Amino acid sequence: MAEKKIYHVSKRKEDNKWQVFIRGSDKVIKLFKTKVEAEEYVKVMAENQGATYVTHASKGAHKGKMQKK
Repeated sequence: MAEKKIYHVSKRKEDNKWQVFIRGSDKVIKLFKTKVEAEEYVKVMAENQGATYVTHASKGAHKGKMQKK
């Protein structure tokens, strides 16, 4: 049985854009100006492919932690 894909949403330090990538890959699938745009995009991709996604918090008490969706 193949391992389930896990997409990640995180903020890039160098340009403050939100990136979407697959766990285990260095390749960014797409960049967004806002976290909301990135999550809307990845949510549709994950649903269509039977995958899941996690969002990395970029600030506040949860900075650096992942929130599984």
